[in-house]
Amino acid sequence: MRKNRKTLFIIIVVVLLPILLFLLYSSDYYHADETAEKAMTGTDQVNVSEIKEGWLFDGPGNATGMVFYPGGKVEETAYAPLLSKLAENGIDVYLMKMPFHLVFFGLNKADDIINAYQYDHWYIAGHSLGGVGAGFYADRNSDRLDGIILLASYTTKKMDDDLITVSVYGTEDGVLNREGYQKNLENVSAHFTEHVIKGGNHAQFGSYGPQKKDKEAKISASEQVEETVNAIMDAIAGNQ
Repeated sequence: MRKNRKTLFIIIVVVLLPILLFLLYSSDYYHADETAEKAMTGTDQVNVSEIKEGWLFDGPGNATGMVFYPGGKVEETAYAPLLSKLAENGIDVYLMKMPFHLVFFGLNKADDIINAYQYDHWYIAGHSLGGVGAGFYADRNSDRLDGIILLASYTTKKMDDDLITVSVYGTEDGVLNREGYQKNLENVSAHFTEHVIKGGNHAQFGSYGPQKKDKEAKISASEQVEETVNAIMDAIAGNQ
């Protein structure tokens, strides 16, 4: 009887402990700050609405759509200032809500958006781990996309040369694996644009405060967002 109880206890520990540890791990994430919360209320030009898959930043444009995968363990709405600016510039952006704030539990969520909405041009974008996830999706769905935008990230999958690949990162980024970035440059498409933000860091692509291991930015968050948007718009304009 005691042996059976001991065996049951071991089974419970083996099964439940990893689940408990994962739940504890995933519950500790970066939260959107006040700047992001304000951007979620929208502007005169951009309407922000909650949809089943996440949120839609609906601006004055109607030809180009973008699906955005957030960084790992970052509250999705932290990217509202950046995505609102993109919407103001004519790109409707669909911000994906990821299970446990981790993109690998929702790699194919872009399908739900692209199947449901009609645009002449589709792009997928992601920050940090979200960019890696976007690369996985683009690798398997290149026929549905015009390009991929990587913010402080890289793709581990080879991109189709018909896609444009846009990479944006900051000189003060202390989180991005530079060795991994350089190694995976072989995976970008023939239509590759790299933009380096002087003074920019990793966390300021979103609005969630300082990030562990990141360096202090030498420019403001609003300046980094503005330069990021300009780099993306320039690359897209050259592709359409």
